[in-house]
Amino acid sequence: MFLFLCVPVATAASAAESLESSQPNILLIITDDQGYGPVGRHAHPWLQTPNLDQLYDRSVRFDRFMASPTCSPTRSALMTGRHPMRNGITHTILERERLSLAATTLPQSLKSAGYTSGIFGKWHLGDEDAYLPESRGFDESFIHGAGGIGQRYDCSCADAPGNTYFDPYVRHNGKFVKTKGFCTDVFFKAATRWIDEKRTGTQPFFAYVATNAPHAPYNAPPSNAKRFTDLGFDNDQAGFYGMVENIDENIGRLMESLKSMGLLSNTVVIFMSDNGTAGIKANKPNAPIGKATDGTELFMYNAGMKGLKGSVDEGGVRVPFYVRWDGKIEGNRTISKVVAHIDVFPTIAALAGAELPKDQVEGRSMLPLICDSAAKWEDRFLFDHTGRWPTGAEPNDYQWQNYTVRNSQHRLVDGKFLFDMLADPGQTNNCIDQQPEIADKMRKAYDEWWQLTRPMMVNETAPMSPTRPFHEAFFKQQKDDGIADWE
Repeated sequence: MFLFLCVPVATAASAAESLESSQPNILLIITDDQGYGPVGRHAHPWLQTPNLDQLYDRSVRFDRFMASPTCSPTRSALMTGRHPMRNGITHTILERERLSLAATTLPQSLKSAGYTSGIFGKWHLGDEDAYLPESRGFDESFIHGAGGIGQRYDCSCADAPGNTYFDPYVRHNGKFVKTKGFCTDVFFKAATRWIDEKRTGTQPFFAYVATNAPHAPYNAPPSNAKRFTDLGFDNDQAGFYGMVENIDENIGRLMESLKSMGLLSNTVVIFMSDNGTAGIKANKPNAPIGKATDGTELFMYNAGMKGLKGSVDEGGVRVPFYVRWDGKIEGNRTISKVVAHIDVFPTIAALAGAELPKDQVEGRSMLPLICDSAAKWEDRFLFDHTGRWPTGAEPNDYQWQNYTVRNSQHRLVDGKFLFDMLADPGQTNNCIDQQPEIADKMRKAYDEWWQLTRPMMVNETAPMSPTRPFHEAFFKQQKDDGIADWE
């Protein structure tokens, strides 16, 4: 049994080496559009998240963790360890959300180390058969389609027809089932059941629990929404915050289940969100955060950051990232080094002793930092671009729009705005005139990166699918076999 306690008394290198190939179970929970601010421990003024707060207290927290501005890009970085655009992902719909079939995914890599993998919730990396999780290394697949339950577009990106957050249809290992209850409850229940089945087996597991909440439409269980409507929030606001508190409840139940199964000592638990918060302004009457230019009181909390989901500013890409492993790593520590979504794959692979795919992974293992908050972390440039240019457009025409370059101290936005993120985390002072040499260096690095990245945008000329695969599969199953209930 692995008994090494990863604490900073040893060197970061030796401690990290002790964790490598230790093969713990791995549970990765990712929420949709929650962002950094909506967590109690991040000083949110009205949300109550006691279970996330407890996870925070027992975890190594990375408080400068950078994701992408939107959903599919971040998820592709987790699955490959490289920048989303190098996976072909330049949008969240229109065939440009599909993860390149040439990429080796995280569960495929973990399989080389003997792991079994399951996904529960949101995939959003392609809805055609070749792109689905069961074709990309997952042994268990329990998902909705598109980028959200009930979504549908004039392309392949579409969920089961007419699907809703309550009693949703879910595609379970290629077959649709009818579930009962609120979607987040259903996904956590399925994950817990699968973990319980796998805990007595000979294989370590990777469980990827990816909620579609609190993504719009803002539908929360009535019991969660009521607290906010009683406080004067409107239905959308109550839905968003109610979904966050429902996620918190589910995390609490899952952690209790892991405890009762005796899994906390050999399971790494990771929590994160996929991009900045969607940004919900609230009409709560007693605690305004600030005022708009017209004097309207605003109640949207974003931890003092500029930018929301879809923005390349800090508030659009900074998300929570907690790592807990009871008895193995020292918790209740905050790490302020700048890390990113591309670092998750190599970190998990290092823990598992899995091989990294050749010439793919751009990130680096965070294990030295996990073991020692003061470990050396070489500075580098991180690049983000919102993408989402019109279908059929030439990406090079959009190279210098909606992009950012980030390192340990500075953020360059659109080549015109330079911010010292240590002195000015709210991005209020453009210092480009005072430090033009830094901006020039960042622009040059970005241009070099773009030139290498443009040929890897493999979905740009993809024709729109004339059909919606989830719709076709649903109607065929409904006609041939029927849709069974999932209990």
